[in-house]
Amino acid sequence: MRGQVLGVDRSSGEGQISGEDGSRYVFTQEDWSDSRHPAAGVKVDFDVDGKRARRIFRLLDGAEAPVPAGEPRNKVVAAVLAFFLGTLGIHRFYLGRTGSGVVMLLLTCTIIGALVTGIWAFVDAVRYLLMSDAEFAQRYPRR
Repeated sequence: MRGQVLGVDRSSGEGQISGEDGSRYVFTQEDWSDSRHPAAGVKVDFDVDGKRARRIFRLLDGAEAPVPAGEPRNKVVAAVLAFFLGTLGIHRFYLGRTGSGVVMLLLTCTIIGALVTGIWAFVDAVRYLLMSDAEFAQRYPRR
């Protein structure tokens, strides 16, 4: 069942959860199966044993999504690379998009291709700057 932690006594570790069925369930620290301590307002998934919550797990929402390992890529760096070295596809290599980076690099060998990649890179630079930090980090995670 899913629910939300109503409150927790920090000294004893006991607390209450409001289940999606409208009932309240009690729990102890031993029932908590997450590495982080329970806190009021946290959405959880749990098993019901009478009026007791067991095997309680914290639910992840969008704000608590796991952060990719390593330093995040910088959208300003990507935009500057796209603006100054974009026809060579350097910004695409920086963002881990090696396939399109190679295509841009090969297209630059011709005059028409250089014109196409120049426009492509300018559009990329503007997109990166207009994109929110969260969307940029989600779209271009460091792997």
